[in-house]
Amino acid sequence: MKVNNASLETIAARKNQYPTDNLFEIAFAGRSNVGKSSLINALVNRINLARTSGKPGKTQTLNFYNINNEFRFVDLPGYGYAKVSMKEREKWGFMIEEYLHNRQNLIEVVLVLDIRHEPNEHDNLMYQWIKNYGYNGIIVATKADKISRGQLVKQKKIIQDKLKIENANSIIPFSAAKKYNIDCVWNAIDQVIMKNKEQRIQ
Repeated sequence: MKVNNASLETIAARKNQYPTDNLFEIAFAGRSNVGKSSLINALVNRINLARTSGKPGKTQTLNFYNINNEFRFVDLPGYGYAKVSMKEREKWGFMIEEYLHNRQNLIEVVLVLDIRHEPNEHDNLMYQWIKNYGYNGIIVATKADKISRGQLVKQKKIIQDKLKIENANSIIPFSAAKKYNIDCVWNAIDQVIMKNKEQRIQ
């Protein structure tokens, strides 16, 4: 995928703030500080399109990024960050749930994990939701440059076993810093977009 244009189109906290056209959308879900924004920046070859921070909980809204006026990436608030109030966590949870349950434009959810850590209960719940609603469930395991090749294979197997993933090829180790496996992530996204374009034509 050659990205000629990428821009932050809309920031939303409620359904009535979503874009109103029918562009396909691919959402990025994951724990706080797992690297969702860095992944989006790497995919579109921009440094600061999606705001990144060393402090967890930076993304507190639904951020809609228009890609080539053809589809959108949607950066969801990170889940599972304990150092915020219960009220704030409930607000983020409602935003995520409202979008995932109701958005007709949504065609795939990318679950972003940190390859160095075993998936936790929140990750498992998100993955089960993704599968139960009929999405492929692309797993991007970030920060792959932080571990050795031997550890990478081991950690990938841990992710597969913990989330009960049938096809290990749906787990893509990734590094935003090294641009490692960026083509693999794009190939997975392109396949989803092409499939949905064909279904729309039919």
